[in-house]
Amino acid sequence: MADQIARGEEFEKKAEKKLGGWGLFGSKQEDAADLFDKAANAYKLGKSWDQAGAVYIKLANCYLKLDSKHEAANAFADAAHCYKKTNTKESISCLQQAVNLFLDIGRLNMSARYYKEIAELYEQEENLEQAIVNYERAADLFQSEEVSTSANQCRQKIAQFSAQLEQYQKAIEIYEDIARQSLNNNLLKYGVKGHLLNAGICQLCKGDVVAINNALERYQDLDPTFSGSREYRLLADLAAALDEEDVEKFTGAIKEYDSMSRLDAWKTTLLLRVKEALKAKELEEDDLT
Repeated sequence: MADQIARGEEFEKKAEKKLGGWGLFGSKQEDAADLFDKAANAYKLGKSWDQAGAVYIKLANCYLKLDSKHEAANAFADAAHCYKKTNTKESISCLQQAVNLFLDIGRLNMSARYYKEIAELYEQEENLEQAIVNYERAADLFQSEEVSTSANQCRQKIAQFSAQLEQYQKAIEIYEDIARQSLNNNLLKYGVKGHLLNAGICQLCKGDVVAINNALERYQDLDPTFSGSREYRLLADLAAALDEEDVEKFTGAIKEYDSMSRLDAWKTTLLLRVKEALKAKELEEDDLT
């Protein structure tokens, strides 16, 4: 590895020398770019990710001077993938530059892919607000390129994080819309009940029993098979428990469903919020009597 790093440093020095020396402008940049590329590869083989990332940025700048925006964008993306291992902030910055260049040359699909990658990095950092912003940008671009599956994957992330941030109405609208779209697709229609369950859980979080019951009626109209499902039964039982302000009944319904189909961490977290609100209401009423 030390050998590879030494080779990388040698190539990088030669590249810098080319840029500082005499020569025709274009050929200087091209020769330097070739050497920077070799340096970056050597650094990668030596697992010196920061050095590789920094050299890819130099390579991108050579391409920008040559007005090769596509190559520059790819070099920024390569820099980002090196920094991903050591420096999330720098990785996001390089991906952003790649996206801007790809947007500039009309490569919307590539822009969407890298916005999604930026969103995933923010997700890792648990910066849900910025993750949502970038998943929204990715979803819009995927949609404009008619890559609906990728757009919906991004939109599900937006709904998931919006609910975590207590933006329940936003999450409900996305889940209901994805459920509607999925009904007409033979491959996706089996996921409809799951999307409606997620939307229903977000309705429960809002705590409006009338709105929950109206939503359940709507979901039955949307998918006539829904009323015979475990997902519907769970939501109906939870709505009834909420209406009766019965914490025990609420807990029992969750336990019964969970014994058949495991609830994931996201659903469990949201249902716990509803249960805590219900408990608080019960205590409040006990204090009044």
